[in-house]
Amino acid sequence: MTYVVTDNCIKCKYMDCVEVCPVDCFYEGENMLVIQPDECIDCGVCEPECPAEAIKPDTEPGLESWLKLNADMAKSWPNITQKKAAPADAKDWDGKSGKFEAHFSANPGSGD
Repeated sequence: MTYVVTDNCIKCKYMDCVEVCPVDCFYEGENMLVIQPDECIDCGVCEPECPAEAIKPDTEPGLESWLKLNADMAKSWPNITQKKAAPADAKDWDGKSGKFEAHFSANPGSGD
């Protein structure tokens, strides 16, 4: 099992999870984070830290595409180990539907 970041992270990009990860397995995209599944040790400390509830265990049904997206994006996005400020409008985006189709960016973030 591993944890995956799902669509509610898009345009919210809270980084509370980054700060608690003991193995630094988060990678930063332009408008969301992902978890490198091969680095995740399944400790679960990140899940309750996400204000947007965007982190889920990959054992939940229907998350196969998110597991693949996390693995794929972690290959080209920079590692992030320190919390940064969330976007100013993050709360406005929390819980909005259709964010992947309308707002996902494959562009990398800045990392540490």
